Amino acid sequence: MSQQETHGFQTEVKQLLHLMIHSLYSNKEIFLRELVSNAADAVDKLRYLALTKDALYEGDGELRVRISADKEKGTVTIEDNGVGMTRDGVIEHLGTIAKSGTADFFKNLSGESSKDSQLIGQFGVGFYSAFIVAKKVTVRTRAAGHKADEAVLWESEGEGNFTVETITKASRGTEITLHLRDEEKEFADDWRLRSIITKYSDHISVPVEMWQEGTPESDGPDGEKIPATEGSWKVMNKATALWMRNKADISDEEYQEFYKHISHDYTDYTDALMWSHNRVEGKQEYTSLLYIPAKAPWDMWNRDRKHGLKLFVQRVFIMDDAEQFMPSYLRFVQGLIDSNDLPLNVSREILQDNHVTKAMRTGITKRVLGMLEKLAKDDAEKYQQFWAEFGQVLKEGPAEDFANRERIAGLLRFASTHTGSAAPTVSLDDYISRMKEGQTKIYYIVADSHEAAANSPHLELLRKKDIEVLLMSERIDEWLINHLAEYKDKQLHSVTRGDLELGELEDASEKEAQEKLEQESVALIERIKAALGSTVADVKVTSRLTDTPACVVAGDGEMSTQMIKLMQAAGQSVPEVKPTFEINPAHPLVSRLNDIQDEAAFTDWSNLLLQQAQLSEKGSLVDPSAFIKLMNRMLLANMK
Repeated sequence: MSQQETHGFQTEVKQLLHLMIHSLYSNKEIFLRELVSNAADAVDKLRYLALTKDALYEGDGELRVRISADKEKGTVTIEDNGVGMTRDGVIEHLGTIAKSGTADFFKNLSGESSKDSQLIGQFGVGFYSAFIVAKKVTVRTRAAGHKADEAVLWESEGEGNFTVETITKASRGTEITLHLRDEEKEFADDWRLRSIITKYSDHISVPVEMWQEGTPESDGPDGEKIPATEGSWKVMNKATALWMRNKADISDEEYQEFYKHISHDYTDYTDALMWSHNRVEGKQEYTSLLYIPAKAPWDMWNRDRKHGLKLFVQRVFIMDDAEQFMPSYLRFVQGLIDSNDLPLNVSREILQDNHVTKAMRTGITKRVLGMLEKLAKDDAEKYQQFWAEFGQVLKEGPAEDFANRERIAGLLRFASTHTGSAAPTVSLDDYISRMKEGQTKIYYIVADSHEAAANSPHLELLRKKDIEVLLMSERIDEWLINHLAEYKDKQLHSVTRGDLELGELEDASEKEAQEKLEQESVALIERIKAALGSTVADVKVTSRLTDTPACVVAGDGEMSTQMIKLMQAAGQSVPEVKPTFEINPAHPLVSRLNDIQDEAAFTDWSNLLLQQAQLSEKGSLVDPSAFIKLMNRMLLANMK
């Protein structure tokens, strides 16, 4: 019984096929690269499974991918003797975009082909690229270890549905036949296919073969008989693991094509930003090939997103996404590691607590940090390109990797009052090189936005003294600072917390004037404390303001405003934190408080200044309606 069934495509697949058919890729030959890459993956998976179940080879251990074309029929066939698929697997993987985040994918589509084409490789939809050139696609497949009569025929014209039928197939693996559209018949030419294989698939370690026709018996130039030759399959690629070759023999183009192969980033416009190919010998022996991408994947912040390196053991593919070799804050790194020291049957559980794994992780982490340090030193423009894509991820590093905290800190970039720009281009080393004589701290501010940070009243005295302040406005910055207390023996100090502590930057006359101002304001301070009551932790004379009447600050050891917002956004309950209210007696609004005899009016003015300061610091108030009523009441009182 053939058990033929007709199924409708998943809605998102219909949309995708429409995009494919209407030339989503600017370079149509990419379809062969993707299908060959998928076939090579199937071969790698079989090789791994057969480590513990040799019977899966079914007497055929010569693994390969074969490509053939029929000009008359207008077809191209890609065949592998890899792991193959079951009937359920065919329906799952060829009828849906399996585990690809389809909703996010289509949310990112702009409707403009040149932009949308950059998304395709990031969503694991390479098989569907066959419809770029094919009017119909036929797939014949049998899973390794299954009976010949349990094979499956899948067929579709790339429109509303596909059919699935149980068939008999003697050999395991998958055979994909593309029935080319009339205008795409150029791809049925052997020479055209050979050139594409050489261009895109030379690095693949699996042999990619094409049929070479034999020649009939013929006469030689001197009348001798030249015997006939039989047709045979010829290997078109080097079929040697690229990472095992000598670096001097590998071109940049080959490295970039291999990056696309292992990352499945098959977009036409995105090459890797840089890479490192290295062999380690000694206590551990392994080869690593690491890439820094130029663009962040669409799901970088998805907690369920798998990340990590491909793991090979003695050139045998073991697993994708071996996260044990790469810390989470470097999850953007693509590449592979090939070990000589791990067993061929290694599992994720064994890797977790393996001392060899830990040593390799340490070495690979240091290599990636070295790559980034070199990029930052040699090409600031490219490093800024990297930072724009992955900077927020790297900021997770100081909390996660204590051993490399200072190296990671040296790679961080911030906006600063020195540049006057919102662009995060300033390193901590840049800041230290510009520190004033006698300055011992690195000053920073964290706010909701760059504008809020740059215009904060907390910066007034520091601007007056021309002291640089780092301006931080990303959600992760408060988390970062909580795990980065100092850098190169210089303490990082928030200008919104506790005493400003300018140390030697404050001269004797300024200190004397401040002490005098505090003494003269004792009565005013006590009066404001009484007016505000328990709404504040303390009231002080400020040393940080020059043009603003008042501000609020967090006490040393207390949770900052930005950390409170971060905790609340994460659904965490936060204990009430009362601010310290600092006033500037030199400001006209504050100096006039002394002249107000009516205690109710004095209380209103004190609350107005406090809520103004809170609004400036937090960007919002707990009860904005009460603030508006207070403001209106005072405006009316002064209009009489």
